[in-house]
Amino acid sequence: MNNKILIAVFIMIGALFFMGDEPVSKEGESIKLPLPESDSAVSIEEALRLRRSVREYKKDVSLTLDEISQLLWAAQGVTHSSGFRTAPSAGALYPLELYLVAGNVQNLPAGIYTYRPGSHTLVNVVKGDKRPELSAAALGQPCVKKGAAIIVLAAVYERTMKKYGRRGIRYVHIEVGNASQNIYLQAVSLNLGTVLIGAFDDEKVRKILNMKDTEKPLSLMPVGKE
Repeated sequence: MNNKILIAVFIMIGALFFMGDEPVSKEGESIKLPLPESDSAVSIEEALRLRRSVREYKKDVSLTLDEISQLLWAAQGVTHSSGFRTAPSAGALYPLELYLVAGNVQNLPAGIYTYRPGSHTLVNVVKGDKRPELSAAALGQPCVKKGAAIIVLAAVYERTMKKYGRRGIRYVHIEVGNASQNIYLQAVSLNLGTVLIGAFDDEKVRKILNMKDTEKPLSLMPVGKE
């Protein structure tokens, strides 16, 4: 083994030693999610039968990155080389933007992340546990604060309206419903609970999540262990 190979080995060992268990989450840096599964022991019929809105979660029980990966993929994951996703979109224009408000997720620092479907990654945009602030913006609903994480579904209406005009508003709302139901059914298969929340102060949510001016929050979905 020559000196160059030895140096490379020592660098790799040192990096692993200092890396720790948690992924780096500097603002703007991408975190690669585990690959989603395409099969489970729960049939679609069983998931439909068991689907309920769940507002109470086991206290201090964290979610895993695998579970987060699966939920986000179910909502907006890419399923085809042409870019088609798990939820149908009028004109394949995909106006939805997903945010993850992480508070108690294994190996993921508390903070707010955006989901990038194409690369199946999270990008940190705000640091710290923002669940209490988000709960206050959602009229004090306790399930938002108690969920281990909250998936926020937002939309850029212009993406759809540039083709369909004002009719595109309806198409965006249909799409967010499809994505939300996907999250519900995926939660059932993971033995998790969630609920769709539409009662919140839009501007407060936008400010907490540091959303772009073109993005409008449409729903919150806290998730936790049943």
